[in-house]
Amino acid sequence: MAERKIENLYNQIYNHPLFCGLTKKEFFRLIEKCSLKHYQKSNKVLYSKTPREGLLLILEGMVEVYVEQEQQNNEVLEVLQTGDCIGFSSLADFLGEKTNHHNQYTVSVVAIEDSYCLQVPFSVLEERWIDEQVRDYVLRQVAVRLKDIYASLAEQVQLASQWGESEPFMRRVQDIMNQPIIAVNTGDSIQKAAQTMVDYSKSSVLVLANERLVGIITEKDLVNRVISKQRSLNNSVSEVMTANPITISRDTYYYEALSTFLMNGIKHLPVVDGQKVVGLITLSDLLRKKNRGTLEILQAIEDSSLENISTVRNAIYEVLATLINDRIPTLNTLEVVTKLYDRLVKHCVDLAVQSLDDKGLGKPPVAFCWYQMGSGGRGEQFLLTDQDHFLVYDYDKSQDEEEVDYYFGKLGEEIVFFLEKAGYERCVGKMMSSEEMWRGSISKWRDRLKGWALVATNENLLLVQNFFSFRKLYGDEALNDSFKEMVTSHVKESGAILYRLAELEKEKPVPNLDHPIRSLFRLDRNSLDIKMDALFPLHHCLQMLSTVNGIVEGTPIERIDELTKKRILKEDFAEDLKDALEVILSLRVSEAWKKAERGEKSSSKIKFTHIKTREKEALIKALKTVKQLQQQVLGVFGML
Repeated sequence: MAERKIENLYNQIYNHPLFCGLTKKEFFRLIEKCSLKHYQKSNKVLYSKTPREGLLLILEGMVEVYVEQEQQNNEVLEVLQTGDCIGFSSLADFLGEKTNHHNQYTVSVVAIEDSYCLQVPFSVLEERWIDEQVRDYVLRQVAVRLKDIYASLAEQVQLASQWGESEPFMRRVQDIMNQPIIAVNTGDSIQKAAQTMVDYSKSSVLVLANERLVGIITEKDLVNRVISKQRSLNNSVSEVMTANPITISRDTYYYEALSTFLMNGIKHLPVVDGQKVVGLITLSDLLRKKNRGTLEILQAIEDSSLENISTVRNAIYEVLATLINDRIPTLNTLEVVTKLYDRLVKHCVDLAVQSLDDKGLGKPPVAFCWYQMGSGGRGEQFLLTDQDHFLVYDYDKSQDEEEVDYYFGKLGEEIVFFLEKAGYERCVGKMMSSEEMWRGSISKWRDRLKGWALVATNENLLLVQNFFSFRKLYGDEALNDSFKEMVTSHVKESGAILYRLAELEKEKPVPNLDHPIRSLFRLDRNSLDIKMDALFPLHHCLQMLSTVNGIVEGTPIERIDELTKKRILKEDFAEDLKDALEVILSLRVSEAWKKAERGEKSSSKIKFTHIKTREKEALIKALKTVKQLQQQVLGVFGML
């Protein structure tokens, strides 16, 4: 860290209420007990299970406090900025109050921009506690935070009692949004914005400039950016608004709006019709219309045991049938169903851990993560198929390595057992965490990857292709970060395995679109293997292209988005890829579902007499897009 930078930060600390008024000698004595930390954007500041041993003062930058969710669509609780503190939840320990919570630390913190923080241990705070100014500062900070938390909690409790109203997934935003819009102009004062919210009993107000949307102000903004910063209410709203807010189209479906809220961690969405803002919708509005059936299924999953877990699959299939019959876009259908399956498999892991404890093996001796592969890892599973998963676990020097291996061997077997009871068949290829080669420490996984690269047989290449579809569903976040770092560094050090995968891809080209349609679709056989000829080439090429660029985890859509951000894919082509994936998966899901309803054996072959002309045309275009992706990947590895 540059010397000038450090000097500026220490000057800022010296004038902070926690240290203000100290002599320089006393200041430097206390500051030696503190730690100055630098976090780059996206770096974890605190993990959910990290003990809070003091306060973390944000000197520069911005962080998010959030609750980690199963699908990594994390629920953001608050955004903290320069001058804010992290760690107030542990003040009870500092003050000597007993707490009865077994899991005290339930939130994580991540830097959303380059940030500098000062770790202030409780020993320093204890010395400063005699200063009335310090106590007053802490009290004001806690009061502001508590007000925000209680407001949010009250809203959630109220919504919980209203969650049962039944509405179809086909409902659109325009059917739920609030109108007319409540707005102020950029030149108006903060006072006017606050009064407008009071007058209309709203928790937010839009900000317009020449009738165009330029920002939004919420109650939370007023607390965080006005009250806590002691800004004058005469200041302009433009100083405290959230500029260029995320918007949503009025004809967007209910489930798409809900995804937008969850993925972006927001609670207010301006509704637009083209360039014109026409309304506002809140997360509360959507939750009031939440489908009771979905809530009941989630509860059924959480309450299921060995005796009745097999019934959950049928409940999920009912949701799937509704989405398919209502012609919900396939990618959105799979997103909804994947969240239900993820809850189910995570519950199976919970049951497996508890089962071992009941059998006398105790709790997991070290941190671990459990990953899905295949269609489950890609978020594309709609009918329960076979199991594809693996285990990664840590080693503690105080633990016996053989005992740790023994425990996780038993845990792998137990997980397979519960998943089988839930409806997942055992993998014929034994790619399951019950098998020794699909579990181990990070070092063992590193050796395994090296082995696959050195002996790159076609059989090992198929294992690698399945492995690179992994997605964490359960376990320790810090261990997961370390595991992904290992995979990324291994790929950088040895690109041989990706080169061999590219060679394998070259041997299986996507059908050439320059050929006549009769040749393309091989109408003499009247079918196409939608999985082998279209879906797998798309997946494999995305895996290679993303992995070589440091993206080792994520669904196909997430990989496309990350590759677009890195400018590896052009935005127009990225949209074409998403359209192609929608078309291919739509045919795959539709045909497979029809066969399941007829009681026929599952197959990925599509008969052209069973699909409409427009579907054939869409498939032709989708195959052309996949062919372009395949050519781009082969070009990266010098195989054109």
